Amino acid sequence: MALIEQTAGIDVAVLDAGPDEHGLAMRDPQRGAVFIGVARSRSPMRQRSSLAHELGHVEFDDWADNSECDWSERSPAESRADAFARHLLLPPQGLREFLGDLSQPGLGDLSAVVQRFLVSPAIAAIALEQAGFIDAATKQQWMAMSAPQLAVRFGWSDQYRALEADANQRRAPQRLLARAIKGYTEGVLSVQAIATLRAVPVDTVAAELRDANIWPVQRPVVWAEASDLPAVEVDLAALDDVLDAVNEPADPRPEH
Repeated sequence: MALIEQTAGIDVAVLDAGPDEHGLAMRDPQRGAVFIGVARSRSPMRQRSSLAHELGHVEFDDWADNSECDWSERSPAESRADAFARHLLLPPQGLREFLGDLSQPGLGDLSAVVQRFLVSPAIAAIALEQAGFIDAATKQQWMAMSAPQLAVRFGWSDQYRALEADANQRRAPQRLLARAIKGYTEGVLSVQAIATLRAVPVDTVAAELRDANIWPVQRPVVWAEASDLPAVEVDLAALDDVLDAVNEPADPRPEH
């Protein structure tokens, strides 16, 4: 996420979303600002794939009016974004350099590729077949594996749990958060606003700012002298008329 923000100038956020919602990319046509959002997930490899997929849409300018799109349609642009994601996360040359002259990779090699490139076994199996390391039958077999299964079998389950915990946390875009903290130091934004952006307790944010020695600026209060105030002429005639009207007795009513 930080890599996309720093190299592409795109704001990235991790959001709460439904089970079938993985990611989206939006662009403000007025300012040219681009935003990518991905869902919180307990599948870190899927989240990385969603990020790369949405980045592919941005790179290929796959913008459309969301009032006219059929989001359930598997369009050529979606297939292209999938291919972009696979090649970005697991480039063929990088795979060949990693495996070297290995002739018959086994399940342990699949695990090593998944762990090294942080991709799903499905993406790894497709890349291994395309690079000529495995045949189609092995690809189909390995695509049915899951990253947690490989992590447990080959001893990197602690690393996977750490990745899982990180992928399941909300995240505010870094540039937005940096501007919010600058607003706090200028005394125009509260700690609560920053806590809301990060979806964390306000006490946690306050402690972090304090530990980082970040404080709002203390601006001196300059009091004016009474002699410096301008003379103001006040016409109280209208006020006297209103007060006189209030004090006038009410019209007597006839008795029945």
